[in-house]
Amino acid sequence: MTRTPDRSCRTKRWDELTDAQRTALLVLASVQVSLAVTAWTDLALRPAAQVNGRKAAWAAVIAVNFVGPVLYFTRGVRR
Repeated sequence: MTRTPDRSCRTKRWDELTDAQRTALLVLASVQVSLAVTAWTDLALRPAAQVNGRKAAWAAVIAVNFVGPVLYFTRGVRR
């Protein structure tokens, strides 16, 4: 018995995406980059006394997609 590959698991190439999928992907990527740049800029300009923990650790956390910048703004900044 031969088994056919499951096409739902196959990664699509850019030219195989619909216009709506391309737009959604570009919007999500733009949001991710904007969040990360904003968080890294804030971290760089904020005094260490106003950051919970080490700045180097938060710089690494910010690199985690979506979650990192959100965690930094909710947990890393002292208000």
